[in-house]
Amino acid sequence: MKVNGKSSKVNRAWINDHVNDPYVKLAKLEGYRARAAYKLKEIDEALHLIKPGQLVVDLGSTPGAWSQYVRRRLSPKTATSGGAAVGELNGTIIALDILPMEPVEGVTFLQGDFREPEVLQRLADEMKGRLADVVVSDMAPNLSGIASADAARVEELVELAIEFAQTHMRPQGTLVAKVFHGGGYDPLVKRFRETFQVVKPFKPKASRDKSSETFLLGIGLKSV
Repeated sequence: MKVNGKSSKVNRAWINDHVNDPYVKLAKLEGYRARAAYKLKEIDEALHLIKPGQLVVDLGSTPGAWSQYVRRRLSPKTATSGGAAVGELNGTIIALDILPMEPVEGVTFLQGDFREPEVLQRLADEMKGRLADVVVSDMAPNLSGIASADAARVEELVELAIEFAQTHMRPQGTLVAKVFHGGGYDPLVKRFRETFQVVKPFKPKASRDKSSETFLLGIGLKSV
């Protein structure tokens, strides 16, 4: 019973923090499906990555807040409704997640496991021979609490995102990938530095202080 009581207190504390979170309130006000939109917004405003006319691939897209933000950036002169711009879309957005996602106007969504070759092929087919200008990855595995196992799962997803960028992104493009500080962080930074001309770690203010998440940006692919 003590364990259940402690768990209940933790849940109540999380709910209280969530309800009072300024980014949660702002997301509701501005129509975004999740506070995560402001993480990408901070990164984009700092580095000016997303521009009209681009092809953007959103990996780990559900519930759709990053796709909503990208949709706004690709339609800067149109009205917004429900967190996404409506009207003419100047660019292409392809989103993928293992979980279902409610439609975002103008966004092509594919449901499937990014680790499976046939899903990667479906994504490549949807790009119709074009290369992505920006690849954003908010993918994260279900964490077990076992540090070594979790680090390996995170590393696998980020490695796949890097390989996808090497094959399906413009040479001058940018990959934004969520990573976590811990045992697997340094190897991922090393891998980014081997792959990209410029590597920038970025911890958005919208990331919770208690969270070990950060984002690695790889800008410009190195020549093989």
